[in-house]
Amino acid sequence: MFSKSKINEPAPKATETAKPAAPEAPAAAPKSDFKASAPKAKPPASILSSDLTITGNLKTTGDIQVEGTVEGDIRAHLLTVGETATIKGEVIADDVVVNGRVVGRVRGLKVRLTSTARVEGDIIHKTIAIESGAHFEGSVQRQDDPLTTKGAAKPAPKAEG
Repeated sequence: MFSKSKINEPAPKATETAKPAAPEAPAAAPKSDFKASAPKAKPPASILSSDLTITGNLKTTGDIQVEGTVEGDIRAHLLTVGETATIKGEVIADDVVVNGRVVGRVRGLKVRLTSTARVEGDIIHKTIAIESGAHFEGSVQRQDDPLTTKGAAKPAPKAEG
């Protein structure tokens, strides 16, 4: 019976399924490509624990939460500096939330210094919030595009010329 049913069924079904399968295969491929790029479910933030010390630069398109010590520059989408954290270097992120200590320049579209923040360095931002109790020593400069260092270099030649 098994071989009889296979012999009888595939002839009409093979021709019928072959015709729709060809158009469906290309249509299915873009759908799967769109599904791969369309979901924007972010992975959780990378957490650098309080007992961790890193010497070197960090770069990610994701989120980082620092609780330890970093001696180097950090570039991320969202950077959260924990209360026990110390960063010695430049910080560049779309969103920067400082609860701990940063020694160096901070560049961000949104920069927030909480009441426990201690920042020693310049802040270049699009929007900024400084809570009461935050310690800050440096200058604050607003730019439309604070993430690019080229934006800071362009005004200098214009001022000279």
